[in-house]
Amino acid sequence: MPLKTQRIIVIGAGIGGLTAALELAHNGFDVTVVESAAAPGGKMRTLPSPAGPVDAGPTVFTMPWVFEQLFDSLGESLEEHLTLHPLGIIARHHWRGAPTLDLFADAAHSREAIGTAFGGRAARQFDRFNARARRLFDAVRDPVMTAADPTPLSVTRATLPRAGGLLRDMAPHRSFAGMLDHGFSDPRLRQLFGRYATYVGGSPYLSPGILALIWHAEASGVSCVAGGMNAVARALESMAKARGVTFRYRSTARRIRLADGRAAHVELADGEVLDAASVLFNGDPAALADGLLGDDIRPATPPRPRGKRSLSAWVWTFAADPGAAPLTHHNVCFSDDPRAEFDELFRIGRRPKDPTLYVCAQDRLAADAPGGPERFQIIMNAPANGDVITPTDQEIRQCETMVFNRLAEAGLHLSPPEAENALTTPWDFATLFPGTGGAIYGTSPHGMMATFRRPRARSALPGLYLAGGAVHPGPGVPMAALSGRQAAAAIMADRASISMSRRTAMPGGTSTDSRTTASAVSRSSAS
Repeated sequence: MPLKTQRIIVIGAGIGGLTAALELAHNGFDVTVVESAAAPGGKMRTLPSPAGPVDAGPTVFTMPWVFEQLFDSLGESLEEHLTLHPLGIIARHHWRGAPTLDLFADAAHSREAIGTAFGGRAARQFDRFNARARRLFDAVRDPVMTAADPTPLSVTRATLPRAGGLLRDMAPHRSFAGMLDHGFSDPRLRQLFGRYATYVGGSPYLSPGILALIWHAEASGVSCVAGGMNAVARALESMAKARGVTFRYRSTARRIRLADGRAAHVELADGEVLDAASVLFNGDPAALADGLLGDDIRPATPPRPRGKRSLSAWVWTFAADPGAAPLTHHNVCFSDDPRAEFDELFRIGRRPKDPTLYVCAQDRLAADAPGGPERFQIIMNAPANGDVITPTDQEIRQCETMVFNRLAEAGLHLSPPEAENALTTPWDFATLFPGTGGAIYGTSPHGMMATFRRPRARSALPGLYLAGGAVHPGPGVPMAALSGRQAAAAIMADRASISMSRRTAMPGGTSTDSRTTASAVSRSSAS
């Protein structure tokens, strides 16, 4: 069967769906992407402001090797499609009543800054933690991140030559917070590095120590993208269109229909039905388990209990003039009691009374302030309870007062934005991304086996595949891209197998189409 007659329907134009659509089209498949929003990006979205579009999702570009490999496999150059601005300062950190601390892309500069702020002992402790994070990242990159279906056994086999050292680095009998308690004498550094658990939606007190590797992923290089992070999605969309991908925006998938036990049709909200050789769902798999795309699809993925959800957030996006505020691109204002903060988030299930706040000053790409209104994103972590709690106007005003008063303590004097769309709450996230309850990162990373429990590219239903930040290898822009590549490879391999089976069942023998598709799989896997 010619590849162009094998239409793949991709539901969702997030990074995972875009990456998969691009690879499939590049390898000869007919691909149609249906997306309920008006533009690509998924959670990598923007909102308007008087100063221009503001990133309302991810704010930095990390692990560039993921996209370099992708672009190379397509015969493209990353530099031809995206302009990156490396950041010398990774983030500026504020505590009440204490000097700020900048951490840098250059480890020696970070060590010096830590030594100046907290003393020589703290600098030596940072050296050890930094080296440990690097070892953990290097150990799991290939057997976990880029592997399509890692298991404890496969990872053990891959890391056997350094198993003893890796086991010590992972500190399996301690939480991430416990590892940091053991590694840093100053509580502020424990709080700072523990916050990296929130990058995948978890608590450092409940997550495994292997999450230390997130620090290395960021310390290896953080860049801003000219035009904002949504420019990554637009670049992928442009390359996909050039390869024949059809994009249908403002089209909502209402149901995935089966035929002979396989995903074979996608019914849209307007009643139109699209036939498909395979269907790729680029959304949170919890939506499938909840029956939001039909009861027949529920068995595709296991349900996610509310207690297993990752974090949600309150997110403000707006433009304002910060005056002479001491800002860099990334700024963090820490709470006084991190244990109490995470207890409120995960044990009690409410927004913290004294939250840690993240501030992205989107226009601060250099040391000098641009002058005039600047674009801001402010994030306050919150429980993923958007399907059961809708904040009242009074609660919103109280929360905004608390948040902007805390920012003023750190020298950032801003007024809460008045624009109606400036605030996104967990209720809004639950509405934008059905089935999540507002969870931004899928399943929480809590427990040693969390990595192995994430859904894989192949769902439990034949012909239905998964991609996105809630799918292996996990949340974040580069991880979502890897999930898209893994989904595309799985689809190509399975279509090749089906085609081969059909041809060999007929008199005459070998199929040119099978060889073509198998070759496409080989090219994708080799990259």
